[in-house]
Amino acid sequence: MQVIQNHKKRKTSLLLKIAICAFAVYMIAALINQQVQISEKSKELSEMQQQLEEQNIRNEELRRALSDGSEQNSEYLERYAREELGYAKPDERVFVNIAGN
Repeated sequence: MQVIQNHKKRKTSLLLKIAICAFAVYMIAALINQQVQISEKSKELSEMQQQLEEQNIRNEELRRALSDGSEQNSEYLERYAREELGYAKPDERVFVNIAGN
């Protein structure tokens, strides 16, 4: 009877060791995965901060341009509206070269 109990004990002990090893492998894999995600998010954050800094510089340039003389402002705003926003004056025809030349 004692031999059967020892055999069951060994079998249970072996299963427990396998389960602990499997859990450890899973935890290591999860940790590595999290580290990769953290690295990717850190890179994304630094790119976003760079874009924010560039946009702040553009905004400051626009503020300075708008605070200069009124004639320069109207010329600048007109050029920006035409080139960047695609606006046109009333009753004005805009031709677009679609040939790429």
